[in-house]
Amino acid sequence: MVCENKKVILVDATGVAVSRPGKALFDGLSVTVSSGDRLGVVGINGGGKSTLLKVLAGTREPEAGTVRRGRGARVSVLDQDAPLPLGTVGEAVGSGWEAASILDRLGMVDALEVDVSTLSGGQVKRVSLARALLAVGGARGQADEGDLLILDEPTNHLDLDGIAWLEEWLARFPGGLLLVTHDRHVLDRVTTSVLELDRGKAFVHAGGYQGWLDGRAQRALQSEGAETKRRNLARAELAWLRRGAPARTSKPQARVAAATALVSARPEAAARPGDLPLHFDTPRLGDQVVELHGVGDGYGDRWLFRGLELALDPRERLGIVGPNGAGKSTLAEVLAGRREPREGRVVQGSTVRMAVYDQVGASLDLTQRVREAVAGPRQPDWSDARLLEAFWFEDDAQWAPIGLLSGGERRRVQLLLALAQKPNVLVLDEPTNDLDLDTLRALEDFLEDWPGALIVISHDRAFLERTVADVVVLDGAGGAGRRPGGYAAWDAQRRTRGGGRSAPSVTTTASSPAPDPAPSSRPAKAKAGRSHATLRALLRDDEKELARLDRARVRLEVAVGEAARAHDHVALASLGAELAVVQESVATAEQRWLEVSEELESR
Repeated sequence: MVCENKKVILVDATGVAVSRPGKALFDGLSVTVSSGDRLGVVGINGGGKSTLLKVLAGTREPEAGTVRRGRGARVSVLDQDAPLPLGTVGEAVGSGWEAASILDRLGMVDALEVDVSTLSGGQVKRVSLARALLAVGGARGQADEGDLLILDEPTNHLDLDGIAWLEEWLARFPGGLLLVTHDRHVLDRVTTSVLELDRGKAFVHAGGYQGWLDGRAQRALQSEGAETKRRNLARAELAWLRRGAPARTSKPQARVAAATALVSARPEAAARPGDLPLHFDTPRLGDQVVELHGVGDGYGDRWLFRGLELALDPRERLGIVGPNGAGKSTLAEVLAGRREPREGRVVQGSTVRMAVYDQVGASLDLTQRVREAVAGPRQPDWSDARLLEAFWFEDDAQWAPIGLLSGGERRRVQLLLALAQKPNVLVLDEPTNDLDLDTLRALEDFLEDWPGALIVISHDRAFLERTVADVVVLDGAGGAGRRPGGYAAWDAQRRTRGGGRSAPSVTTTASSPAPDPAPSSRPAKAKAGRSHATLRALLRDDEKELARLDRARVRLEVAVGEAARAHDHVALASLGAELAVVQESVATAEQRWLEVSEELESR
């Protein structure tokens, strides 16, 4: 199984196998990744995706097979649970404009002096991603073709602008890429082939997400055709076997054995039995759901939003969008009744039955067995077993400690616990994190017909497009307002206006006016001067200029070395002067970048 467009071989795995108790994750898997390859890895939760990445990265030994890496190949890895070194964020990622630029794009530039031990899980993931990118090319994406980048769910905890920037960065990356992601847009825009892990076997499909869907559908049709052919042959062989005892005694024993094997054969079991049964009984929901009247909230002297007026409909399909740190989760907690706002009133209808499936999820005891967690305080019984089987937990997984489950399997347990509450108002805060693609589509199908009210926070553009009709936009500067038309309409509007991470341009709708905030706690106004959009454009121009100058500096340094080895003093003097000019230009460009960055941060 070899990725096409091969240049420099970065990693070559032959016949590798890994299993977990009672289950083979993959066996006899062979794959080669070369420079320029963009290989996405997909499969059901617990199917071995993260394990395969660790084997190819060299952080886990396979139980069988060999893994060889190209001579001089540099490997950079983002694990789902990669720890950070002790110290501050700045110490973890390093100094310089490239580190600051990447942290800015990932929404972490304000945390340079923050100790990593105080970071949230999402912040740790973003800092780890910055470290992985800096190891193979930095902000410019100018890595060597001998670099191998291995990313496990890199879009988790990124906002929409951060994901768009990451897509652009990966498009410029010249080395090899191995990527596990649930983001279907990223799969289509970044990968050129997809490796699917299915019941211990591996299949490669050309193209991104759509190519994988087409390839899997074709494989299912071929399997169905093969099973139809087997059944027809089995009927004929069964009739032959039944042609009387005298005739049977003279039949060739080899054909008897083959016919018996054909008749007794069974088609390969599906990776998961049936559809995911997300439909629980939904209690009736009255006309009054949740209403916000002049609501504002924040932390310390910073207001995340103020004067928000909002009324949810019984069939509400509402998304909450905005940059990281804008207050999306805070607003969701206010709507769910889990947090009291600093100002305003929250009114909840008497028939509301709320459930929240957030980034943390239900607290899980990692030493507890899955079936015990689902049963709660009572003893597990057959009904728990049936429910877990319906949620695609086989018998071995039901009795496994939760700590042995994959990240996606744990999230599926948390989803089960949330839906088992039989809510009629459902708050989903980043529900797509770590779920596999089949579970995502099942969840989307369920929400399409679900009769309750839905509130969604998600960085997954495909999920937003399918599940929400309107969005509340938080601009990160204290502004908030409702926009009709869902995610796609809002995204198209802000792109037309040139909005970015810090400037989505929010106006409060006429039906929900925002009162003027008190002077003592009004969000700080930006100083008169250049706009956020202008400053962002200047930063991008400076980064392109720095990348150009850096390439020129490298070329001149090589030429200076060659001239020195050739004892060409005339060329050496000329090249040395050119190199000095380029180095001075680099210093000037870096200073200009820092000044623009500081001006942007002061707003």
